Amino acid sequence: MKMRTRPHWSFSALNQYLRCPLQYYFERVLRIPRKSVGSGLIFGSAVHNALAVYHQSLQRGEDPDWQQIQQEYLETWLFREDEQTVEYKPKESRDDLIAQGLELLKLYCEEPPPQEIVSVEHRCYIPLSNSEGDYLVTPLIAIADLVTREIEGCLKITEFKTSGRAYGEFEVEKSLQATCYVNMLWEGFGEWASVEFTVLVKTKTPKIQRLKTARNEDDIGRLGDLVETVERAVENEIFYPIETPVNCSMCAFRKECREWKPRKTVTEQNPELVELNGVEVC
Repeated sequence: MKMRTRPHWSFSALNQYLRCPLQYYFERVLRIPRKSVGSGLIFGSAVHNALAVYHQSLQRGEDPDWQQIQQEYLETWLFREDEQTVEYKPKESRDDLIAQGLELLKLYCEEPPPQEIVSVEHRCYIPLSNSEGDYLVTPLIAIADLVTREIEGCLKITEFKTSGRAYGEFEVEKSLQATCYVNMLWEGFGEWASVEFTVLVKTKTPKIQRLKTARNEDDIGRLGDLVETVERAVENEIFYPIETPVNCSMCAFRKECREWKPRKTVTEQNPELVELNGVEVC
């Protein structure tokens, strides 16, 4: 029997609503199954799982086994292919992407390994509070790729990304995901942590980019305010498309989006009904 999870928010759900409320509606409210998945998602999943195997070996004090890391990468890719159709971008090919991922993994594994690993794929439910200091009813679930303790004693969260281009400083500085992670460790460990984005850049010459950022109490409060606002919007069924080349090019719900019609409110269905300050007046 499949266990039911308690209602919660996650960075991916929050980010999906902010990126395109209608896509959120199709996937998380109507629960329409995805018929296809973009190549970037399958690539990222395979790399993340392989890196988890590598870091778990280090955490156990073992020498990482490249064959095991490679096997995890390939098995994840094959498993995701069996589940859904993979959509490739123009000029992309399956074999080239698989080879590129292995090259990036090897590049990372050849670098000095992280020290004093606290947790790998750290997952937990955490409370959220708004800028007024009030805790929200619905918690946040977060999964940190890697948590380490630095030489000076501070906690550091490393988030691994795969990308076709290098990240900009502004992307990291304004990343909502980083705020979610810092909130997680503050609530769970009672410590402030820094965040490092380790980007595995799949350019012609693969490279690894590292960008650091930090958050404070104001950022945590702003996160709570944002979640509260999105939650109210979802409860009031505010769903609409945000059509951009990035959003639409690899979206699994293109057909549903074209067929979508906005729902009418009570007053739109009955023009003679007027609502003033929450009181219906005929």
